[in-house]
Amino acid sequence: MRFRFCGDLDCPDWVLAEISTLAKISSVKLKLICAQVLRDLLGEAIEYEKILKLTSDAKLESGDVKATIAVLGFILSSAAKHNVDSESLSSELQQLGLPKEHAGGLCRSYEEKQSSLQDSLRACSLRLSQLGSVGWRVDYTLSSSELREVNEPLVHLTFNLRDGERGRTAAVPVVLSADKFRVLLAELKQAQALMNTLL
Repeated sequence: MRFRFCGDLDCPDWVLAEISTLAKISSVKLKLICAQVLRDLLGEAIEYEKILKLTSDAKLESGDVKATIAVLGFILSSAAKHNVDSESLSSELQQLGLPKEHAGGLCRSYEEKQSSLQDSLRACSLRLSQLGSVGWRVDYTLSSSELREVNEPLVHLTFNLRDGERGRTAAVPVVLSADKFRVLLAELKQAQALMNTLL
């Protein structure tokens, strides 16, 4: 069977295996665990101790608790990626064997954070590095003992890039003639206009 929250593909086997683990937790506690997983997906700190307390009465082992966090993270992020509404998600989770009350609680949590989750996923998708800042200066040499004609200004650009995975910053210097800078600027404006039509 194909599921929308899996991108119209079959549900992964490991997700099917963990549905029974989710069913062992009460629906109220599952909703609270979903809130913690959503915090993690939105870039906030997850409170692992709180999750351990919530799962203590279900007598889950440490590996099952981690698997629960992983499967909830997969379900919530995949549903957001594929723009699945909460009703469809609830129906699909019930088809996989999750009790109705559990699916309802999970989907209510998902519905509350769906747009912010999609924004967060959009912000970090397909991004290896991020432009931190740009520094520039223009040099215009009036005379030189090495050159006969020096009528052209040079544009010095420094792109400060932040590595998305490691968080380090690297400076990338570029020196352009005035003509090449005009071409670069025109092409960047075209790219920005094209990107604005996609948003």
